[in-house]
Amino acid sequence: MVDFTLDEDLELLRQTARDYATDVLAPKAAHADANGEFPLEQFRGLAGLGFAGMSVPEEFGGAGLGSLALALVLEEVNAACASTGVTLSVHCSLVCGPIAKHGTDEQKQTWLPRLASGEIIGAYALTEPDAGSDAANQKTTAVRDGDEWVLNGTKIFVTSGSHAGLVIVYARTGEHRTRGISAFLVDPKAPGFEIGTIEKKMGIRASSTAEIVLSDCRIPSGALLGEEGMGFHLALETLDSGRIGIASQALGIARASLEASIKYAGEREQFGRPIGDFQAIQWKLADMATEIDAARFLVWRAATLRDAGEPHGQAASMAKLKASRVANDAAQEAVQIHGGAGYTTEFPVERYMRDARITEIYEGATDIQRLVIARGLLAANE
Repeated sequence: MVDFTLDEDLELLRQTARDYATDVLAPKAAHADANGEFPLEQFRGLAGLGFAGMSVPEEFGGAGLGSLALALVLEEVNAACASTGVTLSVHCSLVCGPIAKHGTDEQKQTWLPRLASGEIIGAYALTEPDAGSDAANQKTTAVRDGDEWVLNGTKIFVTSGSHAGLVIVYARTGEHRTRGISAFLVDPKAPGFEIGTIEKKMGIRASSTAEIVLSDCRIPSGALLGEEGMGFHLALETLDSGRIGIASQALGIARASLEASIKYAGEREQFGRPIGDFQAIQWKLADMATEIDAARFLVWRAATLRDAGEPHGQAASMAKLKASRVANDAAQEAVQIHGGAGYTTEFPVERYMRDARITEIYEGATDIQRLVIARGLLAANE
């Protein structure tokens, strides 16, 4: 498959991630998935390689690398274990990134070194029972009380929520639908912070997806991230980065599906020859490879635009729309190529199919990406 040309440093970064994914993540992925074991050890291994701090400036112990570098790493990690991949993606894109950009000096000094080293894992709490695709419909409240904020509400579908050492919580601080939302850095040790239901999921089973209940949760006034009332803007800005991360996850799952299919097509024999000799299988592989390369170019374009400081929201949505659909198509074809064996846990393609499904749902469902893209097209024509 043809890639854009990467410089020597990025190639080395990608190979380092691929080696760790192949040697450490892949052998543990099926067991972790089957048993719902959070990949803490695997995450710390990634942190030891500097990957947990990719979005953290060097002065705070990170690597200070950009979105393209993170996309490369995430593709490799997710090709081996999507549960570990989403843990890393949320940590870097949705937590480290916004703190590095919007945090005060004190917030950066307090949190970024610990996040970069992997001492703590970051989580992002935006979704609520009545605020999914309609993210502005926040019911969680934050009220000032002297030198503290008091938070009340429930957040759901919080990736890594039960293992996080820091959670960015979005809460309503005013009446305005969007300008009445603010973002807060919440230590899970704060009084009134509780973990509720841990979701049982179709895929990414080793990733923790938790409910967070805030009952008169008290945090210091200095926990406000960015300006009061700018939380919704911050959330949307952050999701642009997150969508590139999930698109990279989808790429990894799709590539793993293709690689497993190529291997099986060369080994499995029917009618006296490998099934890869049959045109029906060859066409499936050809289409999978072509679609994966097309998706990768969109992901890399969005990441490159972000790194250059250019508008990239529409490009990020295009990347996620394409890559997530490609992942689902590739995983489904992989199961089909494997036949009955693909429906069993003996081969990883059934896990790829389950893991792929979520990529069209979180960080903005497929139809939300279409809305973002269409609005951008129409606005440009005004």
